[in-house]
Amino acid sequence: MGKPRKNRKKEHYYREAKKHGYRARSAYKLKQMIRKYRLLVGVDKVVELCSSPGGWTQVLHEMDESLEIVAIDLVPMSPIEGVKFVQGDITSEDTIDEVVRIVGGSADLVLSDCSPKVSGHWELDVARQLELAQCTLKLGCRILGPNGKVVTKVFQGPGFQEFLQSVRERFSSVRLVKPDASRRTSAEIYLLAIGPKERTD
Repeated sequence: MGKPRKNRKKEHYYREAKKHGYRARSAYKLKQMIRKYRLLVGVDKVVELCSSPGGWTQVLHEMDESLEIVAIDLVPMSPIEGVKFVQGDITSEDTIDEVVRIVGGSADLVLSDCSPKVSGHWELDVARQLELAQCTLKLGCRILGPNGKVVTKVFQGPGFQEFLQSVRERFSSVRLVKPDASRRTSAEIYLLAIGPKERTD
C-alpha cells in the first residue's frame, strides 16, 4: 500500500524545502501568500514574530533584499544577512518595547507563524494560539500605518469566531487565508488584516 494521501503534500513541501535550502517547509506557505495577496507591495519594514528556525525570514530576504527585517523568537535563530534578531518572549512588554525601539516605532507588515507548545488538550491549545495571535495584532495596532498589514496563524476552535469579530472591529479589511502548502485537514488558518482603524501606544 502507498502512503496515506493526506501525508503526501507535507512530504512534498518538506522535500522541496530541503532541496532549496529553506530551514522549514512552512517557507512555502509564506511564498504562496506573498504572491497571491501581494503582501510585500508598499512594504519596507517587516516584523516577524516566532521566527526560528528562519524559514519565513529566508523567504522575506530572498524576495526583497531591501527589506528591513526584525525577527523575534524565544529560542536562538541562526543569523541571516541583513536581519536583526531579538531573542525574547513576544508576550513580554519588555520584548515588544525593544522591537518597537529597533524599528523606530513603525513598520509596514507584521508576520506571525506562532504556535503554542501543544498540550494535547484542544480547547487549551486553541486558547493559547489565540493569545499569540492577539499579541501579534496588538503589536500591529501599535506600529502599523493606515495601510499596514498583519498575517497571523490561528486555530479554528472554541473562541475563534469571537476573536475574528474583534479583529474586524479593529481593522478595515480582514480575510482568512489557507495557502496550498497547508494541509487541508489542518485546523490552522492564517488571518490577513489590513489597515488598523486606530493606532495604539
